[in-house]
Amino acid sequence: MAEFIIKMPDVGEGVAEAELVEWHVKPGDPVREDMVLAAVMTDKATVEIPSPVNGIVRWLGAEVGDTIAVKAPLLRIEVAGDGEAADDGTGASAPVGVEASTMSTIENQPSGVVEEKPVPSIAKDQRRAKPVETHPVSPAPVKPVASPAVRLRAQEGGIDLRQVLGTGPAGRITHDDLDRFVVRGADLPVSAKALARNTTFEEIKVTGLRRRISEKMTRAAARIPHITYVEEIDVTDLELLRETMNGNRKQDQPKLTLLPFLMRAMVKTCAEQPGINATFDDDAGIITRHGGVHIGVATQTSTGLTVPVVRHAEARSIWDCAAELMRVAEAARSGSALREELSGSTITITSLGALGGIATTPIINYPEVAIVGVNKIVMRPIWDGRRFVARKMMNLSSSFDHRVVDGFDAASFIQRIKALLETPALLFIES
Repeated sequence: MAEFIIKMPDVGEGVAEAELVEWHVKPGDPVREDMVLAAVMTDKATVEIPSPVNGIVRWLGAEVGDTIAVKAPLLRIEVAGDGEAADDGTGASAPVGVEASTMSTIENQPSGVVEEKPVPSIAKDQRRAKPVETHPVSPAPVKPVASPAVRLRAQEGGIDLRQVLGTGPAGRITHDDLDRFVVRGADLPVSAKALARNTTFEEIKVTGLRRRISEKMTRAAARIPHITYVEEIDVTDLELLRETMNGNRKQDQPKLTLLPFLMRAMVKTCAEQPGINATFDDDAGIITRHGGVHIGVATQTSTGLTVPVVRHAEARSIWDCAAELMRVAEAARSGSALREELSGSTITITSLGALGGIATTPIINYPEVAIVGVNKIVMRPIWDGRRFVARKMMNLSSSFDHRVVDGFDAASFIQRIKALLETPALLFIES
């Protein structure tokens, strides 16, 4: 018998540590080659760790939520025979992130070895949350008031009288109350239900992508003095153009949403105001203005908010922007996005679609200096100087890093986007 120690792999791009977000095995589980053992998360991506060998899991070196340094022991697998563990310990024949152990057999190891756990790069005792606890409290018994005949009828019908609203004296339940309950079911006013204090609570440890989101939002809000500018846009003509283009699109062209048009407007405006398409290294005190417009699009996934990036939007047509946006957003939602597809944006769009509300206060995607927030489109009466006319209106709620973007420049940026969207033919005029 021999043993493999699987170490935290190097996930590249200078990443020195990663957070363990999921175990797929536990001690005693048999594993086979290429079977996924665990998942770890870096700043931008989740990486699955496969098994390089067949064997049995004997030891796990961390718990979900722990931060593990690259090359720190992650788990040990007992392997049969000499062939599986015939590595000389140099790692020459081992997969990335996996190194053979000292080749000592399990039987020859001190008993404490199997139970030993390494100290993670961050002290676990300081970060480990309390285990999830619930404290159920039994509600006080409530005995409904009803006649024996009503009780018998409810019993025969399988009706819980505590769910029935009594309208008789002192809340007595009558036959009519039963009839109404049968017709309406349990959809009764809150007052009809048994009331009891709910003192239970649940503590949920913030791990994985949610922790990344928390850290990034905290850093952005703490370090960037935001200035938020809201402007309404008349998108009636733009919506008409969008519907026309969708009605005449080719089979291989994606359906256009509003976002590709907004991206086109941002590209043209960033060319005129390069200070907006920028990142700010506030530690070094350096603003970098980018020639390429790499637009991040905040995307909701089942695990939380991610920002896939449409790179070089300045070199893409409306249709190409739509296709690339669809591709990277789907990759983000399915968890298959590559690291480079989730990083490197120079300006970001955030949109809640039909839930976009009237206005929002977007948090800048650090270290960028601007974010454009899209609110929902609504039909409103607008005074044209002679009469009220129905127009499709939408607000843009956009935030800027006030350290490097003055209010005048922020307003000019949005006003230029407004002009382009309200006269959409301008989007297609090359400068």
